Amino acid sequence: MAHTAFDEYERRTWAGRADAYAASFAKLCAYAVPDLLRAAGVREGVRVLDVGTGTGTVAAAACARGAKVTAVDAEPDMVARAGRAAPEADVRLASLPRLPFPDGEFDAVVGNFVLNHVGRPREALRELRRMTRPGGRIAVTIWAVPPAPGQALLGRAVQAAGAVPPAHVSALAHEDDFPRTGQGLAALLGEAGLLNATCDTLVWDHRTTREEWWSGPAAGVATIGQIVTSQTPAVVAEIRRHFDLLCAEFTRPDGALALPHAALLAHGRA
Repeated sequence: MAHTAFDEYERRTWAGRADAYAASFAKLCAYAVPDLLRAAGVREGVRVLDVGTGTGTVAAAACARGAKVTAVDAEPDMVARAGRAAPEADVRLASLPRLPFPDGEFDAVVGNFVLNHVGRPREALRELRRMTRPGGRIAVTIWAVPPAPGQALLGRAVQAAGAVPPAHVSALAHEDDFPRTGQGLAALLGEAGLLNATCDTLVWDHRTTREEWWSGPAAGVATIGQIVTSQTPAVVAEIRRHFDLLCAEFTRPDGALALPHAALLAHGRA
Protein backbone atom coordinates (compact mmCIF):
# COMPACT_ATOMS: atom_id res chain seq x y z
CA MET A 1 0.00 0.00 0.00
CA ALA A 2 2.47 2.61 -1.22
CA HIS A 3 1.73 6.32 -1.35
CA THR A 4 0.37 7.61 -4.66
CA ALA A 5 1.35 10.76 -6.57
CA PHE A 6 -1.74 12.39 -5.04
CA ASP A 7 -0.55 11.47 -1.53
CA GLU A 8 2.83 13.05 -2.20
CA TYR A 9 1.16 16.17 -3.54
CA GLU A 10 -0.93 16.41 -0.38
CA ARG A 11 2.22 16.15 1.78
CA ARG A 12 3.83 19.04 -0.07
CA THR A 13 0.64 21.10 -0.02
CA TRP A 14 0.19 20.90 3.75
CA ALA A 15 3.84 21.10 4.83
CA GLY A 16 4.29 23.99 7.24
CA ARG A 17 0.75 25.31 6.85
CA ALA A 18 -0.80 24.28 10.17
CA ASP A 19 -0.98 27.84 11.50
CA ALA A 20 -2.52 29.20 8.30
CA TYR A 21 -5.08 26.39 8.29
CA ALA A 22 -5.92 26.99 11.95
CA ALA A 23 -6.58 30.66 11.19
CA SER A 24 -8.86 29.96 8.23
CA PHE A 25 -10.45 26.66 7.20
CA ALA A 26 -10.12 24.81 10.54
CA LYS A 27 -13.12 26.65 11.95
CA LEU A 28 -15.21 25.49 9.02
CA CYS A 29 -14.24 21.84 9.42
CA ALA A 30 -15.01 21.97 13.15
CA TYR A 31 -18.73 22.24 12.45
CA ALA A 32 -19.05 18.52 11.69
CA VAL A 33 -17.27 17.34 14.85
CA PRO A 34 -20.26 16.84 17.22
CA ASP A 35 -22.20 14.85 14.61
CA LEU A 36 -19.10 12.84 13.70
CA LEU A 37 -18.47 11.80 17.31
CA ARG A 38 -22.14 11.03 17.86
CA ALA A 39 -22.24 8.79 14.79
CA ALA A 40 -19.16 6.90 16.02
CA GLY A 41 -20.62 6.43 19.51
CA VAL A 42 -17.75 8.30 21.18
CA ARG A 43 -18.37 8.62 24.90
CA GLU A 44 -16.64 8.08 28.23
CA GLY A 45 -14.20 5.18 28.26
CA VAL A 46 -14.38 4.47 24.52
CA ARG A 47 -11.03 3.84 22.81
CA VAL A 48 -11.12 6.15 19.79
CA LEU A 49 -8.69 6.82 16.95
CA ASP A 50 -8.87 10.21 15.21
CA VAL A 51 -7.24 9.87 11.78
CA GLY A 52 -6.02 13.07 10.12
CA THR A 53 -6.49 15.04 13.31
CA GLY A 54 -5.13 18.29 11.87
CA THR A 55 -5.13 20.92 14.60
CA GLY A 56 -6.70 18.46 17.05
CA THR A 57 -10.29 19.70 17.11
CA VAL A 58 -11.81 16.23 16.97
CA ALA A 59 -9.29 14.79 19.44
CA ALA A 60 -9.98 17.56 21.95
CA ALA A 61 -13.75 17.12 21.62
CA ALA A 62 -13.43 13.35 22.11
CA CYS A 63 -11.27 13.89 25.21
CA ALA A 64 -13.91 16.24 26.57
CA ARG A 65 -16.40 13.35 26.32
CA GLY A 66 -14.11 11.20 28.44
CA ALA A 67 -12.90 8.96 25.63
CA LYS A 68 -9.42 7.40 25.52
CA VAL A 69 -8.07 9.19 22.46
CA THR A 70 -5.29 8.37 20.02
CA ALA A 71 -4.80 10.76 17.10
CA VAL A 72 -2.56 10.77 14.02
CA ASP A 73 -1.64 13.20 11.28
CA ALA A 74 0.84 13.16 8.39
CA GLU A 75 2.10 16.73 8.97
CA PRO A 76 4.50 17.33 11.90
CA ASP A 77 3.25 20.87 12.56
CA MET A 78 -0.32 19.57 12.77
CA VAL A 79 0.80 16.90 15.25
CA ALA A 80 2.41 19.59 17.41
CA ARG A 81 -0.72 21.77 17.37
CA ALA A 82 -2.98 18.77 18.06
CA GLY A 83 -0.82 17.79 21.02
CA ARG A 84 -1.36 21.24 22.52
CA ALA A 85 -5.10 21.22 21.76
CA ALA A 86 -5.62 17.75 23.25
CA PRO A 87 -2.87 17.16 25.85
CA GLU A 88 -4.71 14.10 27.23
CA ALA A 89 -4.55 12.37 23.83
CA ASP A 90 -1.78 10.19 22.43
CA VAL A 91 -0.93 12.17 19.27
CA ARG A 92 1.43 10.62 16.73
CA LEU A 93 2.91 11.28 13.30
CA ALA A 94 1.49 8.68 10.89
CA SER A 95 -0.36 8.57 7.58
CA LEU A 96 -2.76 6.43 5.64
CA PRO A 97 -2.94 3.98 3.94
CA ARG A 98 -1.03 2.15 6.71
CA LEU A 99 -1.16 3.08 10.40
CA PRO A 100 0.95 1.58 13.21
CA PHE A 101 -1.78 -0.06 15.28
CA PRO A 102 -2.85 -3.69 15.80
CA ASP A 103 -6.03 -5.18 14.40
CA GLY A 104 -9.12 -4.34 16.45
CA GLU A 105 -7.28 -1.84 18.66
CA PHE A 106 -10.11 0.72 18.86
CA ASP A 107 -13.80 0.83 19.72
CA ALA A 108 -14.35 3.73 17.30
CA VAL A 109 -12.40 5.32 14.45
CA VAL A 110 -13.21 8.75 13.03
CA GLY A 111 -11.87 10.78 10.14
CA ASN A 112 -13.04 14.36 9.67
CA PHE A 113 -12.58 15.14 5.95
CA VAL A 114 -9.48 12.93 5.82
CA LEU A 115 -10.80 10.95 2.83
CA ASN A 116 -10.55 14.15 0.78
CA HIS A 117 -6.78 13.96 1.22
CA VAL A 118 -5.81 10.33 0.55
CA GLY A 119 -4.83 8.81 -2.77
CA ARG A 120 -6.68 5.52 -2.31
CA PRO A 121 -9.89 6.05 -0.31
CA ARG A 122 -10.92 2.40 -0.50
CA GLU A 123 -7.62 1.21 0.98
CA ALA A 124 -7.86 3.91 3.63
CA LEU A 125 -11.30 2.71 4.71
CA ARG A 126 -10.15 -0.89 4.82
CA GLU A 127 -7.36 0.22 7.12
CA LEU A 128 -9.83 2.02 9.40
CA ARG A 129 -11.91 -1.15 9.52
CA ARG A 130 -8.83 -3.28 10.31
CA MET A 131 -8.08 -1.23 13.41
CA THR A 132 -11.67 -1.24 14.68
CA ARG A 133 -12.85 -4.09 16.91
CA PRO A 134 -15.74 -6.22 15.61
CA GLY A 135 -18.94 -4.29 16.27
CA GLY A 136 -17.07 -1.01 16.69
CA ARG A 137 -18.10 2.07 14.75
CA ILE A 138 -16.39 4.06 12.02
CA ALA A 139 -17.51 7.54 10.95
CA VAL A 140 -16.07 9.79 8.24
CA THR A 141 -16.90 13.08 6.56
CA ILE A 142 -16.17 14.44 3.09
CA TRP A 143 -17.24 17.53 1.15
CA ALA A 144 -20.26 17.04 -1.08
CA VAL A 145 -20.04 17.39 -4.87
CA PRO A 146 -21.24 19.57 -6.46
CA PRO A 147 -20.11 22.03 -3.79
CA ALA A 148 -22.52 24.25 -1.91
CA PRO A 149 -22.47 27.94 -2.93
CA GLY A 150 -20.26 29.05 -0.05
CA GLN A 151 -17.70 26.36 -0.77
CA ALA A 152 -17.63 27.36 -4.46
CA LEU A 153 -16.91 31.04 -3.76
CA LEU A 154 -13.11 30.90 -3.98
CA GLY A 155 -13.16 28.67 -7.05
CA ARG A 156 -15.51 31.09 -8.80
CA ALA A 157 -13.12 33.95 -8.11
CA VAL A 158 -10.21 31.96 -9.54
CA GLN A 159 -12.22 31.09 -12.65
CA ALA A 160 -13.45 34.66 -13.14
CA ALA A 161 -9.85 35.90 -13.02
CA GLY A 162 -8.84 33.42 -15.70
CA ALA A 163 -6.24 31.80 -13.44
CA VAL A 164 -4.83 28.49 -14.65
CA PRO A 165 -3.99 25.74 -12.12
CA PRO A 166 -0.24 25.04 -11.98
CA ALA A 167 1.18 21.78 -13.28
CA HIS A 168 2.04 20.53 -9.78
CA VAL A 169 -1.61 20.42 -8.66
CA SER A 170 -2.54 16.74 -8.61
CA ALA A 171 -5.96 15.11 -8.83
CA LEU A 172 -7.08 11.74 -7.55
CA ALA A 173 -6.59 8.97 -10.11
CA HIS A 174 -9.85 8.17 -11.92
CA GLU A 175 -9.82 4.54 -10.80
CA ASP A 176 -9.47 5.59 -7.16
CA ASP A 177 -12.24 8.19 -7.15
CA PHE A 178 -15.89 7.66 -6.21
CA PRO A 179 -19.16 9.63 -6.43
CA ARG A 180 -19.11 12.35 -3.77
CA THR A 181 -22.77 11.81 -2.97
CA GLY A 182 -24.52 10.23 0.00
CA GLN A 183 -25.13 7.05 -1.97
CA GLY A 184 -21.58 7.04 -3.31
CA LEU A 185 -19.95 7.45 0.10
CA ALA A 186 -22.19 4.85 1.75
CA ALA A 187 -21.35 2.42 -1.07
CA LEU A 188 -17.64 3.09 -0.53
CA LEU A 189 -17.98 2.11 3.14
CA GLY A 190 -19.81 -1.02 2.08
CA GLU A 191 -17.00 -1.92 -0.34
CA ALA A 192 -14.56 -1.64 2.56
CA GLY A 193 -16.55 -4.26 4.48
CA LEU A 194 -18.47 -2.02 6.87
CA LEU A 195 -21.91 -3.15 7.93
CA ASN A 196 -25.11 -1.08 7.89
CA ALA A 197 -23.34 1.84 6.19
CA THR A 198 -25.49 4.96 6.00
CA CYS A 199 -24.85 8.56 5.05
CA ASP A 200 -26.35 11.86 6.20
CA THR A 201 -25.94 15.33 4.71
CA LEU A 202 -24.86 18.18 7.00
CA VAL A 203 -25.85 21.66 5.83
CA TRP A 204 -24.85 24.92 7.52
CA ASP A 205 -23.84 28.54 6.96
CA HIS A 206 -20.24 29.13 7.95
CA ARG A 207 -19.81 32.53 9.61
CA THR A 208 -16.52 34.20 8.79
CA THR A 209 -15.05 37.44 7.44
CA ARG A 210 -13.61 38.34 4.06
CA GLU A 211 -10.10 38.63 5.42
CA GLU A 212 -10.27 35.36 7.34
CA TRP A 213 -11.66 33.48 4.35
CA TRP A 214 -9.08 34.96 2.00
CA SER A 215 -6.20 34.26 4.39
CA GLY A 216 -6.26 30.50 3.74
CA PRO A 217 -5.72 30.55 -0.02
CA ALA A 218 -3.40 33.56 0.28
CA ALA A 219 -1.14 31.37 2.44
CA GLY A 220 -1.30 28.38 0.06
CA VAL A 221 -3.68 26.28 2.17
CA ALA A 222 -5.28 23.34 0.31
CA THR A 223 -5.53 23.03 -3.47
CA ILE A 224 -7.28 26.38 -3.83
CA GLY A 225 -4.32 27.96 -2.05
CA GLN A 226 -1.84 26.17 -4.31
CA ILE A 227 -3.66 27.62 -7.33
CA VAL A 228 -3.75 31.15 -5.91
CA THR A 229 -0.15 31.33 -4.73
CA SER A 230 1.22 29.98 -8.03
CA GLN A 231 -0.11 32.99 -9.96
CA THR A 232 1.66 36.25 -10.78
CA PRO A 233 0.97 39.18 -8.41
CA ALA A 234 -1.26 40.76 -11.05
CA VAL A 235 -3.41 37.61 -11.35
CA VAL A 236 -3.59 37.21 -7.56
CA ALA A 237 -4.85 40.79 -7.36
CA GLU A 238 -7.46 39.99 -10.01
CA ILE A 239 -8.58 36.90 -8.09
CA ARG A 240 -8.92 39.03 -4.96
CA ARG A 241 -10.94 41.65 -6.87
CA HIS A 242 -13.42 39.03 -8.07
CA PHE A 243 -13.48 37.45 -4.60
CA ASP A 244 -14.51 40.78 -3.07
CA LEU A 245 -17.21 41.25 -5.69
CA LEU A 246 -18.61 37.75 -5.19
CA CYS A 247 -18.59 38.13 -1.40
CA ALA A 248 -21.47 40.59 -1.76
CA GLU A 249 -23.79 37.60 -2.32
CA PHE A 250 -22.98 36.28 1.14
CA THR A 251 -22.44 39.44 3.19
CA ARG A 252 -24.80 39.97 6.11
CA PRO A 253 -25.89 43.38 7.47
CA ASP A 254 -23.15 43.22 10.13
CA GLY A 255 -20.51 42.78 7.44
CA ALA A 256 -19.78 39.12 8.19
CA LEU A 257 -19.96 36.38 5.57
CA ALA A 258 -22.46 33.52 5.83
CA LEU A 259 -21.20 30.85 3.45
CA PRO A 260 -23.53 27.87 2.78
CA HIS A 261 -21.68 24.55 3.00
CA ALA A 262 -22.65 20.90 2.72
CA ALA A 263 -20.77 17.84 3.92
CA LEU A 264 -21.48 14.12 3.88
CA LEU A 265 -21.24 12.09 7.11
CA ALA A 266 -21.14 8.32 6.64
CA HIS A 267 -20.87 5.66 9.32
CA GLY A 268 -21.00 1.91 9.74
CA ARG A 269 -19.88 -1.01 11.89
CA ALA A 270 -16.78 -3.16 11.62
